[in-house]
Amino acid sequence: MWDNLLNEAGLTEREVRSIMVLGNNPNMRASELAKELKTTRLDAYNSLSRLQEMGIVTATADRPMLFSSLRVDEALQHIIEMRRRQLDNLEEGFTELSKGITEDNASYEANRRQRDEPRFAVLKERSHIYRRLERMAEEAEERLVLLLGRYGILHLCRSEALEIVNTVAKKGVVVQVIAQLDRRTTRFFQKLHDSIEIRHSDDLDSQGFLQDCTHVVQFLNIEENPVGRGKEDAALVIESEPFARAQENLIDTIWEDSVQFEVAEARFSKGRIHDPLRLTIGEGSFLDSLVGALGVNDLPEHDTPFDPDAFLAAGTEVNQARRELTKGRLSNLKILGIDLARMLRQVGNRVGHELAFSLRTIENHVEFLDEMMDWWEFAGLGRLEYGINPVFHVQVGLDHPPSEDPDELPMWELDDGIIEGALMTRFPKDGNVNVRRFDGSGEPDDLWRYHIIMNNEKQPAESSA
Repeated sequence: MWDNLLNEAGLTEREVRSIMVLGNNPNMRASELAKELKTTRLDAYNSLSRLQEMGIVTATADRPMLFSSLRVDEALQHIIEMRRRQLDNLEEGFTELSKGITEDNASYEANRRQRDEPRFAVLKERSHIYRRLERMAEEAEERLVLLLGRYGILHLCRSEALEIVNTVAKKGVVVQVIAQLDRRTTRFFQKLHDSIEIRHSDDLDSQGFLQDCTHVVQFLNIEENPVGRGKEDAALVIESEPFARAQENLIDTIWEDSVQFEVAEARFSKGRIHDPLRLTIGEGSFLDSLVGALGVNDLPEHDTPFDPDAFLAAGTEVNQARRELTKGRLSNLKILGIDLARMLRQVGNRVGHELAFSLRTIENHVEFLDEMMDWWEFAGLGRLEYGINPVFHVQVGLDHPPSEDPDELPMWELDDGIIEGALMTRFPKDGNVNVRRFDGSGEPDDLWRYHIIMNNEKQPAESSA
C-alpha cells in the first residue's frame, strides 16, 4: 500500500492524505483540501508547507494559491532519491571526520561501558528496536536470549536482525528463543539457525532481548496487528548488570518450565499435546513424614553413652515400621506424604486439557459440551448432564463414586479432574466465562456440578466443594 510506504518514509497521516488528494485533483485551494481532509485550514497549510519544503507539492502565485502534488508513486520516488542523497552526504562526512579519531576517542565507548551507573533509553517504532537487536547480537560474546511472545518471530523474520542473529549463532554464541507457539507461526522458526534452541511457554506473551547479562530490551507497547509495521511499538533499553542478572534469573526459571519446540509443535502437526506433565506428589516436609512413619521422632539432643540394648530395640522398632510400610497399602503412601488424590486429579486435568484441545475447532459452547459428554459416556466414566437451574451447569455422575476406604485408589479424582481440565481449558480464568464447582445432591448421578456463568451474570450463593 502506497500510504504505508509513505508513512514508513516519515510522513504524517495528514501529509500522506494530502498527496493522495492533490495527486488526483491538482490546483486545489487550501480551504478545499482542508474540507476534503476534514481538518482545519491551518492544519492543511502546515502539511502543505512541509510538503513544499520537500519538493513534493507546488503552489501557484495566484491569490488564493492553488496547490498540486506529484503522483503518489512520483512522491515516493522523490523521497527515496532525497534520502539517498542525505545518506551519501552522511557517509562522506563520516569518512572525512573519522580520519581524525584518535585511540583515546575510540576507547571512549569501552570506558563508558565499564562504569557502574545504569543507563536507560526508550526506543519507538519496531524498526529502531530491531536495529538495537542487531547491535546486541553483533556485540554478544557468550549469550543472547530472545523473548518473542506469540508473534515476535514474524517481526524478527521481517528484519535484518535475523541474519545477524543466525550469524552469531554459527560463531558459537549461545542463542536461545522463548516463544508462545501459534499454529500460524510455527513454520517461521525454521528460518532460525539449527544451533538456536527454541522453547515454548504458554504463560509468556511478552517480548524482549537479553545480551550477556549486561543489556536488556523490554517491549512496553506492541501494535495489536501482528503483521503491521509496528509504528506504535515502544521498548525500554536498560544497560545495567544488576538488572540484567535479575532478568537472567527470571528467564532461566521460565526456560526450565518451558517445553522444547519439537514437543510443543506436535500440538499443531499431530493434534496432540505431548508436553511433559509435572506432578505435585505432596506438601510439607517429607523428612518429617518419613521419620514419623518410622517412629524415630525422639532423637536425643545431646550425645549419650552407647546402650546396646536400646540400640537393638530402636532398630527392631524401625524395621517393624518399615515392614508395615511395605505391605502395599495405598494408605501407606499418605503416611509418607504422597498425595495420590492430588496426583490423579492432575493427571485428569491433563487428559481434560487434551480433550478440550482436540475439540478446539468447535465454536459453539453447547456443541462442545455435547461432544465432551459423548466422550465421557463412551469412556465408561459415568454420566454428564447439563441444566439451567439455578444457572447453566454441568451435572457430574460417576460409575465409581468416591469411597471412604483409604486403601482404595481414588480414581474419582482422575475422573472429575478430566471434567475440570476440559472446562478450565475451554473457559480460562481470563475469559468472559466463569467456571465454579459446587456440591450436588450427593446422589450417584449428581455428585457435584460445574456452574458455567457469564461474567455479567449473578452467581448463586452456594458453598463451593
